[in-house]
Amino acid sequence: MAKSSDSSKKEKQESELTEKVLHINRCSKVVKGGRKFSFSALILVGDGKGRVGYGFAKANELTDAIRKGGEAARRNLIQIPMEGTTIPHEVEVHWDGATIYMKPAPEGTGVIAGSKPRAILELAGIKDVMAKNIGARNAINQVKAIFKAIEMLSTREQIKQRRGA
Repeated sequence: MAKSSDSSKKEKQESELTEKVLHINRCSKVVKGGRKFSFSALILVGDGKGRVGYGFAKANELTDAIRKGGEAARRNLIQIPMEGTTIPHEVEVHWDGATIYMKPAPEGTGVIAGSKPRAILELAGIKDVMAKNIGARNAINQVKAIFKAIEMLSTREQIKQRRGA
C-alpha cells in the first residue's frame, strides 16, 4: 500500500515538470549507400518552483534523441536556492569557452538574459535576474556553465551554517 502512494507522488512530480527542446543537431556520416543521419538533442526540464535539469542524448532518430534527453534531464534535476523571485548573490563561472555572469535583480525587473540562460532560468521559476553569456555560442557549453553557476549559489542561511555562526 505504501508503494502505491510513493509512485503516485512520483507521477505527480513528473506531471508538474515542463520539458523544452533547447537545441537539436543533425550530424551526417557518408557511407557506401549515401549519407546516414544521426541526431543529438539538448533538453531542459523544470517545474517553475526552483527545480531544473538538462539532458543531452544522441540517437539515429530525432524522436528517440528527444525522449532519451528528456529522461536524462529528469534524472539530473537540481534545486536552485532562491531569495524571493531572484537568486541570492552574484556569480561568475567559466566552463570551457563559456563565461556566465548572473546577478540578482529587483522585483519586477524580469529575466534579462540571452536565449539559453533565459530558457533555463524561466523553467526554474526565477522571475527577476540579469544574466550575461560571454564568449561561447555552443549551446551545450552555455548550459553546463549555467548549471555550474546555479550549483555555486547558496542562501544566507547556508553560508552562516558553513561559517558556524
